[in-house]
Amino acid sequence: MNANFLKETVERNRADGSRGIYSVCSAHRLVIEASMQQAKTDGSPLLVEATCNQVNHEGGYTGMTPSDFCQYVLDIAKEVGFSEDDLILGGDHLGPNPWTSLPAAEAMEAAKTMVADYVAAGFSKIHLDASMACADDVAPLSDEVIAERATILCAAAEAAIDDSKVPPMYIIGTEVPVPGGAQEDLHELATTNIDDLKQTINTHKEKFNQSGLQSAWERVIGVVVQPGVEFDHAMVIGYQPEKAQELSKTILDIENLVYEAHSTDYQTETALSNLVRDHFAILKVGPGLTYAAREALFALSYIEQEWITNKPLSNLRQVLEQQMLENPKNWAKYYTGTEQEQAFARKYSFSDRSRYYWADPKVDESVQTLINNLTEQPAPMTLLSQFMPLQYAAFRAGTLNNDPLSLARHWIQEVVSTYARASGLAKK
Repeated sequence: MNANFLKETVERNRADGSRGIYSVCSAHRLVIEASMQQAKTDGSPLLVEATCNQVNHEGGYTGMTPSDFCQYVLDIAKEVGFSEDDLILGGDHLGPNPWTSLPAAEAMEAAKTMVADYVAAGFSKIHLDASMACADDVAPLSDEVIAERATILCAAAEAAIDDSKVPPMYIIGTEVPVPGGAQEDLHELATTNIDDLKQTINTHKEKFNQSGLQSAWERVIGVVVQPGVEFDHAMVIGYQPEKAQELSKTILDIENLVYEAHSTDYQTETALSNLVRDHFAILKVGPGLTYAAREALFALSYIEQEWITNKPLSNLRQVLEQQMLENPKNWAKYYTGTEQEQAFARKYSFSDRSRYYWADPKVDESVQTLINNLTEQPAPMTLLSQFMPLQYAAFRAGTLNNDPLSLARHWIQEVVSTYARASGLAKK
């Protein structure tokens, strides 16, 4: 796996802001396939990341351990003909977050096991995030406590390094956006304070050095900050470069680091390019890609509804809604308002809580029925034009096959390609 590309990206970004890398934070098969197709077209590496809630030693909400996820991604790479040598795996928000209902000592023991398992499985980019308060903590945690816990996690990671693998690169940072989109008032969004940034970096460096982790500190390549971008259920705050210029310049005064920008979902290509230029070199995207997958599958379901008359339909949109209603834990506390407003959000919210339901057996069965129906009876050009106009144009140009999986991947790849171009990775 191409871990050295991360270091090269940092060096080039610090030199002239011309190169970055996008991070695909998703376990959705179609998203990973489409991202691999884009990277394969560009001849570039691909960074795929899993979060602590999604994948951990207890299975996470995907049911996968770190080694399971690694094998899952490698299997997809083999199927689509993407080289393992061009794949980079990362672990995101690795810390006690899945166990914050426990006392800190217990939560940290679980987090240490998880981080070690990520490294042992071959993940080469590790985000150490100990910013979440546990059951017996007083919130918010101080920089001192966060850095101390991150250092403990780093020591566990270092102890798990296999001599046959390249040691992992690390990301630090306490100003971590809420995974999956904000819930606060976005009108008050501010960029990271410079003094807070320096405090975070200096405290982490001090704790690493005190713990004999100097060599690990040399592999810290990025820090998570807030560049002034975010999204919620219905709104996107676009990057405003003029508000982040002091932040952009400050990182060049700190040796060997760039910024990692979370919640870049739904940013325009111009905004993404400006982020990379301003040394927010690692662009994280997750819900924006599963949202695109949902859009594509919904478009195919509308085609199916109009076109298939001689066999049972998938009823995908209805099945997804029913499963979300029967199992509300992944959306109920996020979507408020009237029943109509909640129903709308379940389908169309930018935070895309529906992404938690694609692995549900009934939803998956419905997707397979949809794929089978439109594979056996391909959509007519008229319906492609109506519901999937970009895919229709590509089909007419002879660059895309008219089969449902190709159509869906192409839809997602249209989003991935904006990140590839903004990062300087797209083939010219």
